[in-house]
Amino acid sequence: MPRRFSVLVLPLLLASCAGGGSDRRPPPRPQGARPVTLNLPTSRETQACFADLARQDVRFSPLPDRDYGGGCRLIGTLQLIDIGVPVTNLKAMRCGLARSFTAWVEHAVAPAARQMLGSDLVRVESMGTYACRAVVGAPGAGGRLSGHATANAVDVSGFVLKDGRRITIQQGWNGADADARDFLRVIRASACKRFGTVLSPDYNAAHYNHLHLEDDRAGFCR
Repeated sequence: MPRRFSVLVLPLLLASCAGGGSDRRPPPRPQGARPVTLNLPTSRETQACFADLARQDVRFSPLPDRDYGGGCRLIGTLQLIDIGVPVTNLKAMRCGLARSFTAWVEHAVAPAARQMLGSDLVRVESMGTYACRAVVGAPGAGGRLSGHATANAVDVSGFVLKDGRRITIQQGWNGADADARDFLRVIRASACKRFGTVLSPDYNAAHYNHLHLEDDRAGFCR
C-alpha cells in the first residue's frame, strides 16, 4: 500500500510549545456545562507523538483542547486526514490512539487482507471516536466514563476490499466465510499487541458489530 503523504503540522506548532511538560488539567466541570476551549501547554508526550506521525508521512491536523463537562475532554487530540486508506467517521482522536491506529491499519490490516483474502484494503469503516458517555454493556462499570469520552477509543466495524467485498464484524465474525472469520481474528490479535484494551463480539453483546480499540495500557484483550 503506497504511503507518501504531506503533514499538516507547521514547524511552529512544536516550536511554540517546546516548553510544555505533562498535561496540566483543570478540575472536572459539571455534566452539561457549556464547552470551553482550554489554554493548556502541549505536553512533551503529545509533541513526540505529533513528530512520530510526521515522520510516518501521515496527514493530520491538531485540534484545540476542549472541556465538555462531566469529565469529557479533548486534550492532545487531532483529526486524521490521510493514513493511506480512507477511514469513515473519524473525528477527534488522542494522538497516541491515532499513532497506534495508523500503524495497525498499515502493518496488520492491509497485509492480512492481501495475504488472507487475496485483495487490497481500500477502506476501513469505523463507528467513530469521541462520544461523551459512560461505559456500556459492562456489569459493574458504575457509570465510569468510556474511553470515547476522552477521544481515546475508536470502534471499527468493517473493511472494504478492492475486489468489492465488504467484511464486517457483525456479519463476518461468526459468519459462514472461514477466510473472513480467520482474517478478523488475526487482526484482533494484532490489535491486542498495539492497544491497551481490545473488545470484540467475544466480549459481550454490546460489541456484536465492532472492535473497540483503546489506548489505555490496560492489557485487556477479548
